[in-house]
Amino acid sequence: MRVAGGLYHSADARRFGARAAALSTRCRSRWYDRATMATRKNNSTTRPKPVTARKAKPAGRTATRKAPARKVRHPENAPSAHELVVAGRRVIEAELAAIESLRPRLGGSFAKAVEMILACEGRLVVTGLGKPGFVAQKISATFASTGTPSLYLHPAEALHGDLGRVTADDVVLALSNSGRTEEIVRLMGPVTRIGARTIVMTGDLFSPLAEKADIILDIGKVEEACPLGLAPTASSTVLLVMGDALAMTVMEHRSFGNDDYALVHPSGALGKKVMRVSEAMRRGDSNPVVREDEPLAKAVAVMTQTPGKPGATNVIDKRGKLVGIFTDGDLRRLFEKGVSALEGTIGEVMCRDPRTVHPEMLVIEAAQVLSSARIDQVPVVDERMRPVGLLDVQDLLAAKAF
Repeated sequence: MRVAGGLYHSADARRFGARAAALSTRCRSRWYDRATMATRKNNSTTRPKPVTARKAKPAGRTATRKAPARKVRHPENAPSAHELVVAGRRVIEAELAAIESLRPRLGGSFAKAVEMILACEGRLVVTGLGKPGFVAQKISATFASTGTPSLYLHPAEALHGDLGRVTADDVVLALSNSGRTEEIVRLMGPVTRIGARTIVMTGDLFSPLAEKADIILDIGKVEEACPLGLAPTASSTVLLVMGDALAMTVMEHRSFGNDDYALVHPSGALGKKVMRVSEAMRRGDSNPVVREDEPLAKAVAVMTQTPGKPGATNVIDKRGKLVGIFTDGDLRRLFEKGVSALEGTIGEVMCRDPRTVHPEMLVIEAAQVLSSARIDQVPVVDERMRPVGLLDVQDLLAAKAF
């Protein structure tokens, strides 16, 4: 029975407490009776322990095995610095020896592989699994960045639908040191049925993978640099070197020049080295231009109102050819000479025959022009000496040309 506020009367509370105590006593009695009967049945004189339920595991958690403890050397058994350096040098020497053994293996099959890739009308599809898979991704990226369309294909994913990326116009380059990687061996049959040509890079000429290839690039039997002789180390290096040799030879005979390289490397340090002035200069409405017979006041207004406020303006004649440049530095020097009014024409005070750069000049070369002349702006002109743009030192800083 409740009262206002949700509290029980004291009499109700006493009745509830008495009922709970009786229930507890009854439960203990029933448990004792069951336990006693079980004890008598088993002829045991010891009182059984109550069975307790196991603690439930939190939802969403599964039992996991602990990782084996990492073996740690005691300080007295730790190697010296000299021993560590010797071990590192041993690895480098092993990999250098593996690379040297690769040189005489380049022969007719290497030349045929280059010719096949050059004649390919589709993409170079590179595949590999495990450590060779990572090498395959790098080789594919090198080809793609040097003029040969390429993609990496995971062999396991290829067997589950990604094989649809391969066409009859493609060339498939497969990497496997042993030549027995199951996923890649299984992949070769469907690739052949599609009509794509195949090149295999392996250390076993008689492996199942080599038997299915159109061209075999033999890397030979490579001794790993791993102390156990198991972890792919020297073999991965040799695969990478063979891939680089293949990519650079193809690039050399594809006539892939600076312009092509700049097209696929628009950013980063490499892109800055091949960026053209036309990509960094101010053009269109941002390119200030006045005629030499116009008032000085108009030239100052153009410098101020041009987007980006370049602090300079190109000056042209009646035919539209560049005849000079006027900068805010020139304006300050006029005031220092006592000129207090913007009178006269711009042609009377401009800097005639200024240094110029061409739109196709490299940005780093244009930066050298500004740096050597100690100027902040330079006109960009075409073959007919018409100002097609203005290059400001701020543009070069933005392009990180310095």
